[in-house]
Amino acid sequence: MSKNTSLGNARNNKEDEFYTQLSDIEKELSHYKNHFKDKTVLCNCDDPRISNFFNYFALKFDELGLKRLITTCYKNQEVDLFSQNDCEKAVWLDYYGNPNDPTNTDFSTVEIKELKGDGDFRSDECIELLKQADIVVTNPPFSLFREYVDVLMKYEKKFLIIGSQNNITYKEIFKLFKENKIWLGYKAGDMAFKVPDYYAPRETRYWQDETGQKWRSMGNICWYTNLDIAKRHEDLILYKHYSEEEYPKYDNYDAINVGKYSEIPMDYDGIMGVPITFLDKYNPSQFEIIGLDRYTVPKDKLVGGRLTIDGKIKFARILIKRKK
Repeated sequence: MSKNTSLGNARNNKEDEFYTQLSDIEKELSHYKNHFKDKTVLCNCDDPRISNFFNYFALKFDELGLKRLITTCYKNQEVDLFSQNDCEKAVWLDYYGNPNDPTNTDFSTVEIKELKGDGDFRSDECIELLKQADIVVTNPPFSLFREYVDVLMKYEKKFLIIGSQNNITYKEIFKLFKENKIWLGYKAGDMAFKVPDYYAPRETRYWQDETGQKWRSMGNICWYTNLDIAKRHEDLILYKHYSEEEYPKYDNYDAINVGKYSEIPMDYDGIMGVPITFLDKYNPSQFEIIGLDRYTVPKDKLVGGRLTIDGKIKFARILIKRKK
């Protein structure tokens, strides 16, 4: 199967069209303003006619001191969220600000150009635009998250992107966390997205607003980045003391179980198993990541791919040690 067909199937079958709210973008990006001066930003999963990522950077172009803004979109992306008609052409936009009137917020006259291909982020023409960018900021297709990050890493790009917390457990993604090549941004948890009109209703986390716009929310959304932020240098405050009763050892690995990252003991120097949510508080100067249970413990010792205590299977655990 070609990569273009793969992307089309991902979008159509996996329902990958989730439109990020401007308020969510503003809240997260407020922590990164020092990174953008004199930089070229690429939003390569964003139709400039409807993308709030484009709106954010266009409106903040002078405030951030941007050099250039590029957006590209896949041809099947919806122009009208209430319409079932796909774009016939993939488009892109190249924006250098409005030096004659920086206060102008009408971007309707900015030229939108057609791409030669379908706008696949892995296509040659999109890769050429990627090479010209300093920082990539977008909400990539959820079902192609691994492939998307692989492209960013291959071309050594700085980035800030949205994804499911489940992506952390992918072998390729977790390896990047372990090597401190990627980490979590500020927002982690529930986030609501606009979705196209043709998306089928669901029993939970789905609604329509008073205008008829369909929405879906997800409770496990994270921002992934490799931009240095103050958060990752803040120590997690430890207040509990170790005891054998409160921190039992696993049956199948020499480590203690910690039920909540807030309960990591301040005086235990061995290996500890903590929930995935620990990464939201991870400071590489305070802790060392040993691995994820399923990739670290020999498979023949795991039960259903998991660690156990008194025969009971635990949820996925990140294995860590304190550095200080």
